[in-house]
Amino acid sequence: MSVADLKNDLAEQSAEDPRVNVSFEFFPPNTPAMDAILWDSIEHLAPLNPSFVSVTYGADGSTRERTHRVVRRVLSETELVVVPHLTCIDASREEIQAIARDYYELGIRHIVALRGDPPTGITAYRPRKDGYAYAVDLVAGLREVADFEISVAAYPEVHPQAPSARFDLDNLKRKVDAGATRAITQFFFYNDRFLRFRDLCVANGIEVPIVPGILPITRFPQLARFAEACGAAIPPRVSRQFEGLENDPDTRRLVAASIAIDQVRRLQQHGVEDFHFYTLNRYRLTYAICHILGIRPQPGIAHASA
Repeated sequence: MSVADLKNDLAEQSAEDPRVNVSFEFFPPNTPAMDAILWDSIEHLAPLNPSFVSVTYGADGSTRERTHRVVRRVLSETELVVVPHLTCIDASREEIQAIARDYYELGIRHIVALRGDPPTGITAYRPRKDGYAYAVDLVAGLREVADFEISVAAYPEVHPQAPSARFDLDNLKRKVDAGATRAITQFFFYNDRFLRFRDLCVANGIEVPIVPGILPITRFPQLARFAEACGAAIPPRVSRQFEGLENDPDTRRLVAASIAIDQVRRLQQHGVEDFHFYTLNRYRLTYAICHILGIRPQPGIAHASA
């Protein structure tokens, strides 16, 4: 498919689009240059009026202070609903509850509660004795602090450390029973696996919204690393579409947009209305995808300060 064909295909998809609800995920930067990229992205995506924006908490808890700084700045400089991640890693129950109370006093009413991963170089997860052992325990602990809306993780292709799909599904049910109000999935490319997973959730009494996580493909080698780490399968057709484009970023972006838009469109056909985009702090591809889906800047939505 030529670049011209892709442009025509994307243009045809943009007419009279039904409104979809989107949310965006960002991660806390660790350099001044990355900080500038993050805030440039927030500035450009804020006018799309997302349901919320989430800020990750390093897998091993290492970004705690940087996460807090980003959360506070989003609160003070934008009108966005900001949703911080919290993990069980490297913190006592008292420390996590204190963080949650501080967030509540700042006006935050929604948290993403995750187990988190062990620090680099440590292969086995070992719960801290004075901490929350797993996400289900963290959800219950947050419920003791305040009436938060709580999102948790879900895995349509099974968590890579889960002993079985049944165990993974039961674990999600436990998190919901403990008080979780939404599940956001790991990214995936096989829609049928998500839809089967959604059906299994309903059949097992999991009645909270299951929001698909969508990862626009900024760089294919990076995607391959992410997918291997989290157990997400990449369809051969996706791999083939990026072949020979290592030195052609413009065509890569068009291909990536086409893949993401097609995925969202097909999910919409099955009644999916909410989508969570993993932006990797880069706004251009996510913004273009939202534009094609009919999501346009909303008058009066404040931008982030420069």
